[in-house]
Amino acid sequence: MLTSAQLDRYRNDGFLVLEGFAGPESYGALRERAEQIVDEFEPDSHRSIFTTHEQTRVSDDEFLASGGRITCFFEEEAFAPDGSLAVPKAQSINKIGHAMHDLDPVFQRFSYTPDLAAVAEDLGLSDALALQSMYIFKQPSIGGEVGCHQDATFLYTDPVTVTGFWFALEDATLENGCLWAAPGGHRGPLRSVFKRAVAGGTEFEQLDPTPMPVAPEDLEPLPVPAGTMVVLDGRLPHWSGANRSPHSRHAYSLHCIAAAAEYPSWNWLQRPDDMPLRRLADVAAGATA
Repeated sequence: MLTSAQLDRYRNDGFLVLEGFAGPESYGALRERAEQIVDEFEPDSHRSIFTTHEQTRVSDDEFLASGGRITCFFEEEAFAPDGSLAVPKAQSINKIGHAMHDLDPVFQRFSYTPDLAAVAEDLGLSDALALQSMYIFKQPSIGGEVGCHQDATFLYTDPVTVTGFWFALEDATLENGCLWAAPGGHRGPLRSVFKRAVAGGTEFEQLDPTPMPVAPEDLEPLPVPAGTMVVLDGRLPHWSGANRSPHSRHAYSLHCIAAAAEYPSWNWLQRPDDMPLRRLADVAAGATA
Protein backbone atom coordinates (compact mmCIF):
# COMPACT_ATOMS: atom_id res chain seq x y z
CA MET A 1 0.00 0.00 0.00
CA LEU A 2 2.77 2.46 0.90
CA THR A 3 5.60 3.56 -1.36
CA SER A 4 9.19 3.68 -0.18
CA ALA A 5 8.98 7.48 -0.19
CA GLN A 6 5.93 7.38 2.08
CA LEU A 7 7.62 4.97 4.45
CA ASP A 8 10.70 7.18 4.59
CA ARG A 9 8.52 10.18 5.31
CA TYR A 10 6.74 8.34 8.14
CA ARG A 11 10.00 7.16 9.68
CA ASN A 12 11.45 10.67 9.46
CA ASP A 13 8.41 12.69 10.62
CA GLY A 14 6.51 10.21 12.80
CA PHE A 15 3.30 10.83 10.85
CA LEU A 16 1.96 10.28 7.36
CA VAL A 17 -0.94 12.00 5.58
CA LEU A 18 -2.84 9.85 3.07
CA GLU A 19 -5.55 11.86 1.31
CA GLY A 20 -8.48 10.01 -0.24
CA PHE A 21 -7.95 6.86 1.82
CA ALA A 22 -11.65 6.58 2.66
CA GLY A 23 -14.47 7.29 0.24
CA PRO A 24 -17.53 9.48 0.91
CA GLU A 25 -19.85 6.47 1.20
CA SER A 26 -17.74 4.75 3.87
CA TYR A 27 -17.00 7.77 6.03
CA GLY A 28 -20.53 9.06 5.52
CA ALA A 29 -21.82 5.81 7.01
CA LEU A 30 -19.75 6.46 10.16
CA ARG A 31 -21.19 9.93 10.55
CA GLU A 32 -24.74 8.65 10.13
CA ARG A 33 -24.21 5.84 12.65
CA ALA A 34 -22.59 8.17 15.18
CA GLU A 35 -25.58 10.49 14.96
CA GLN A 36 -27.87 7.51 15.63
CA ILE A 37 -25.83 6.48 18.69
CA VAL A 38 -26.05 10.00 20.13
CA ASP A 39 -29.76 10.22 19.33
CA GLU A 40 -30.37 6.99 21.28
CA PHE A 41 -28.15 8.07 24.18
CA GLU A 42 -29.97 9.10 27.37
CA PRO A 43 -27.93 11.90 28.96
CA ASP A 44 -29.83 12.29 32.22
CA SER A 45 -28.17 9.27 33.84
CA HIS A 46 -24.74 9.64 32.21
CA ARG A 47 -22.57 12.66 32.93
CA SER A 48 -19.12 11.44 31.89
CA ILE A 49 -17.06 14.36 30.61
CA PHE A 50 -13.96 13.82 28.50
CA THR A 51 -11.09 16.23 29.05
CA THR A 52 -7.47 15.91 28.03
CA HIS A 53 -6.12 18.37 30.60
CA GLU A 54 -4.16 16.17 32.96
CA GLN A 55 -5.13 18.03 36.11
CA THR A 56 -8.86 17.66 35.43
CA ARG A 57 -9.04 14.32 33.64
CA VAL A 58 -12.21 12.47 34.55
CA SER A 59 -11.51 8.92 35.73
CA ASP A 60 -14.94 7.73 36.77
CA ASP A 61 -16.13 4.14 36.58
CA GLU A 62 -17.78 4.68 33.20
CA PHE A 63 -14.55 5.95 31.67
CA LEU A 64 -12.52 3.04 33.04
CA ALA A 65 -15.11 0.52 31.83
CA SER A 66 -15.39 1.99 28.34
CA GLY A 67 -12.65 -0.19 26.84
CA GLY A 68 -15.29 -2.83 26.20
CA ARG A 69 -18.29 -0.58 25.61
CA ILE A 70 -19.76 2.14 23.46
CA THR A 71 -19.98 5.21 25.69
CA CYS A 72 -20.75 8.87 25.00
CA PHE A 73 -18.63 11.53 26.71
CA PHE A 74 -19.72 15.16 27.02
CA GLU A 75 -17.83 18.29 26.09
CA GLU A 76 -16.63 20.22 29.14
CA GLU A 77 -18.58 23.29 28.05
CA ALA A 78 -21.81 21.42 27.30
CA PHE A 79 -23.40 22.18 30.68
CA ALA A 80 -24.97 25.28 32.18
CA PRO A 81 -24.13 26.24 35.78
CA ASP A 82 -27.23 24.40 37.04
CA GLY A 83 -26.08 21.14 35.43
CA SER A 84 -28.52 21.22 32.52
CA LEU A 85 -27.34 20.95 28.94
CA ALA A 86 -26.44 24.37 27.57
CA VAL A 87 -26.61 23.13 23.96
CA PRO A 88 -28.76 20.55 22.17
CA LYS A 89 -27.77 16.97 22.94
CA ALA A 90 -26.50 16.38 19.41
CA GLN A 91 -23.99 19.22 19.88
CA SER A 92 -22.98 18.28 23.45
CA ILE A 93 -20.97 15.10 22.89
CA ASN A 94 -17.18 15.29 22.74
CA LYS A 95 -16.61 11.71 21.66
CA ILE A 96 -17.87 8.13 21.59
CA GLY A 97 -15.51 5.41 22.79
CA HIS A 98 -13.89 2.98 22.96
CA ALA A 99 -14.97 -0.33 21.38
CA MET A 100 -17.18 0.61 18.42
CA HIS A 101 -14.83 -1.27 16.08
CA ASP A 102 -15.83 -4.55 17.73
CA LEU A 103 -19.38 -3.85 18.94
CA ASP A 104 -20.98 -1.93 16.09
CA PRO A 105 -21.26 -3.44 12.57
CA VAL A 106 -20.87 -0.09 10.79
CA PHE A 107 -17.69 0.80 12.63
CA GLN A 108 -16.39 -2.74 12.30
CA ARG A 109 -16.74 -2.66 8.51
CA PHE A 110 -14.82 0.62 8.37
CA SER A 111 -12.09 -0.50 10.78
CA TYR A 112 -11.26 -3.98 9.54
CA THR A 113 -10.35 -3.56 5.88
CA PRO A 114 -7.64 -5.18 3.74
CA ASP A 115 -6.31 -1.73 2.83
CA LEU A 116 -5.83 -0.67 6.45
CA ALA A 117 -4.33 -4.05 7.34
CA ALA A 118 -1.89 -3.63 4.45
CA VAL A 119 -0.83 -0.18 5.67
CA ALA A 120 -0.28 -1.55 9.16
CA GLU A 121 1.83 -4.38 7.75
CA ASP A 122 3.90 -1.93 5.70
CA LEU A 123 4.61 -0.06 8.94
CA GLY A 124 5.83 -3.25 10.61
CA LEU A 125 2.56 -4.18 12.34
CA SER A 126 1.87 -7.46 10.56
CA ASP A 127 0.26 -8.75 13.79
CA ALA A 128 -1.69 -5.56 14.53
CA LEU A 129 -4.45 -5.84 17.14
CA ALA A 130 -7.27 -3.29 17.05
CA LEU A 131 -7.26 -1.94 20.61
CA GLN A 132 -9.29 1.25 20.81
CA SER A 133 -11.65 3.33 18.70
CA MET A 134 -13.00 6.86 19.15
CA TYR A 135 -15.49 8.96 17.24
CA ILE A 136 -14.50 12.59 17.88
CA PHE A 137 -16.99 15.38 17.20
CA LYS A 138 -15.00 18.58 17.88
CA GLN A 139 -18.30 20.40 18.26
CA PRO A 140 -18.89 23.91 16.84
CA SER A 141 -18.00 26.70 19.28
CA ILE A 142 -17.42 24.39 22.28
CA GLY A 143 -15.13 21.69 20.86
CA GLY A 144 -12.43 21.16 23.47
CA GLU A 145 -8.67 21.42 23.09
CA VAL A 146 -6.73 18.15 23.08
CA GLY A 147 -3.48 18.94 24.87
CA CYS A 148 -0.14 18.03 23.37
CA HIS A 149 0.40 14.35 24.12
CA GLN A 150 1.88 11.04 22.99
CA ASP A 151 -0.53 8.17 22.37
CA ALA A 152 1.86 5.70 24.02
CA THR A 153 1.26 7.54 27.31
CA PHE A 154 -2.31 6.25 27.31
CA LEU A 155 -1.93 2.95 25.42
CA TYR A 156 1.45 1.67 26.56
CA THR A 157 3.11 -1.52 25.35
CA ASP A 158 6.57 -2.91 25.92
CA PRO A 159 8.12 -2.25 23.48
CA VAL A 160 6.11 0.79 22.38
CA THR A 161 4.05 -0.26 19.35
CA VAL A 162 0.81 1.74 19.47
CA THR A 163 -0.01 3.34 16.13
CA GLY A 164 -2.88 5.72 15.53
CA PHE A 165 -5.00 5.73 12.37
CA TRP A 166 -6.92 9.02 12.36
CA PHE A 167 -9.61 9.57 9.71
CA ALA A 168 -11.04 12.98 8.78
CA LEU A 169 -14.80 12.54 8.34
CA GLU A 170 -15.18 16.26 7.63
CA ASP A 171 -12.67 18.78 6.35
CA ALA A 172 -10.22 19.53 9.18
CA THR A 173 -9.10 23.16 9.03
CA LEU A 174 -7.08 25.65 11.03
CA GLU A 175 -10.36 27.18 12.15
CA ASN A 176 -12.17 24.06 13.39
CA GLY A 177 -9.33 22.31 15.23
CA CYS A 178 -7.18 20.28 12.83
CA LEU A 179 -4.33 18.11 14.09
CA TRP A 180 -0.90 19.63 14.72
CA ALA A 181 2.21 17.45 15.02
CA ALA A 182 5.90 17.76 15.94
CA PRO A 183 7.85 16.43 12.94
CA GLY A 184 10.52 14.04 14.19
CA GLY A 185 9.20 14.24 17.73
CA HIS A 186 8.68 10.47 17.83
CA ARG A 187 12.43 10.08 18.17
CA GLY A 188 12.29 11.74 21.58
CA PRO A 189 11.50 10.00 24.88
CA LEU A 190 8.13 8.90 26.16
CA ARG A 191 7.40 11.46 28.87
CA SER A 192 4.83 9.64 31.01
CA VAL A 193 2.32 6.81 31.29
CA PHE A 194 -1.32 7.02 32.37
CA LYS A 195 -2.05 4.21 34.82
CA ARG A 196 -4.82 2.76 36.94
CA ALA A 197 -3.96 3.77 40.49
CA VAL A 198 -3.81 1.13 43.21
CA ALA A 199 -6.15 3.21 45.38
CA GLY A 200 -8.63 3.65 42.53
CA GLY A 201 -8.94 6.08 39.66
CA THR A 202 -5.92 6.93 37.55
CA GLU A 203 -2.59 8.71 37.78
CA PHE A 204 0.28 9.85 35.60
CA GLU A 205 3.75 8.47 36.18
CA GLN A 206 6.58 10.57 34.79
CA LEU A 207 9.21 8.66 32.84
CA ASP A 208 11.28 11.53 31.43
CA PRO A 209 11.33 15.26 32.35
CA THR A 210 11.88 16.47 28.79
CA PRO A 211 9.24 19.17 28.15
CA MET A 212 6.61 18.53 25.53
CA PRO A 213 6.57 20.83 22.50
CA VAL A 214 4.73 24.09 23.07
CA ALA A 215 1.49 24.17 21.13
CA PRO A 216 1.03 25.46 18.55
CA GLU A 217 4.38 27.25 18.23
CA ASP A 218 6.52 24.10 18.01
CA LEU A 219 4.10 22.11 15.86
CA GLU A 220 3.12 21.77 12.21
CA PRO A 221 -0.58 22.06 11.29
CA LEU A 222 -2.20 19.23 9.34
CA PRO A 223 -5.31 20.64 7.66
CA VAL A 224 -6.78 17.86 5.53
CA PRO A 225 -9.94 17.17 3.50
CA ALA A 226 -12.55 14.61 4.46
CA GLY A 227 -11.48 11.08 3.58
CA THR A 228 -7.86 11.61 4.63
CA MET A 229 -6.12 9.14 6.95
CA VAL A 230 -3.32 10.43 9.15
CA VAL A 231 -1.02 7.76 10.60
CA LEU A 232 0.57 8.68 13.94
CA ASP A 233 3.54 7.03 15.62
CA GLY A 234 2.77 6.30 19.29
CA ARG A 235 5.64 8.49 20.51
CA LEU A 236 4.75 11.47 18.32
CA PRO A 237 3.70 14.62 20.23
CA HIS A 238 0.52 16.00 18.67
CA TRP A 239 -2.23 18.45 19.59
CA SER A 240 -5.48 20.01 18.42
CA GLY A 241 -6.86 23.34 19.53
CA ALA A 242 -10.34 24.26 20.67
CA ASN A 243 -12.98 24.68 18.00
CA ARG A 244 -14.51 28.16 18.23
CA SER A 245 -15.76 28.11 14.65
CA PRO A 246 -19.36 27.42 13.59
CA HIS A 247 -18.25 24.20 11.87
CA SER A 248 -17.73 20.78 13.46
CA ARG A 249 -14.68 18.60 12.78
CA HIS A 250 -15.78 14.98 12.94
CA ALA A 251 -13.02 12.35 12.97
CA TYR A 252 -12.61 8.66 13.70
CA SER A 253 -9.51 7.25 15.37
CA LEU A 254 -8.42 3.62 15.62
CA HIS A 255 -5.39 2.62 17.68
CA CYS A 256 -3.56 -0.64 17.06
CA ILE A 257 -0.79 -2.43 18.93
CA ALA A 258 1.47 -5.38 18.10
CA ALA A 259 0.21 -8.74 19.33
CA ALA A 260 3.76 -9.70 20.36
CA ALA A 261 4.16 -6.68 22.68
CA GLU A 262 3.28 -6.74 26.38
CA TYR A 263 0.16 -4.75 27.30
CA PRO A 264 0.39 -4.09 31.07
CA SER A 265 -2.60 -4.64 33.33
CA TRP A 266 -2.12 -1.14 34.74
CA ASN A 267 -3.12 0.49 31.45
CA TRP A 268 -6.35 2.44 31.99
CA LEU A 269 -8.03 0.77 29.01
CA GLN A 270 -8.81 -2.88 29.71
CA ARG A 271 -11.13 -5.21 27.83
CA PRO A 272 -13.42 -7.78 29.51
CA ASP A 273 -12.03 -11.31 29.62
CA ASP A 274 -14.70 -12.47 27.17
CA MET A 275 -13.79 -9.75 24.64
CA PRO A 276 -10.26 -10.49 23.38
CA LEU A 277 -8.53 -8.17 20.95
CA ARG A 278 -8.74 -9.16 17.30
CA ARG A 279 -6.09 -9.05 14.60
CA LEU A 280 -6.69 -6.42 11.95
CA ALA A 281 -5.66 -8.68 9.08
CA ASP A 282 -7.60 -11.74 10.27
CA VAL A 283 -10.93 -9.93 10.62
CA ALA A 284 -10.38 -8.04 7.35
CA ALA A 285 -9.67 -11.32 5.54
CA GLY A 286 -12.80 -12.90 7.00
CA ALA A 287 -14.92 -9.95 5.91
CA THR A 288 -13.84 -10.36 2.30
CA ALA A 289 -13.86 -14.18 2.17
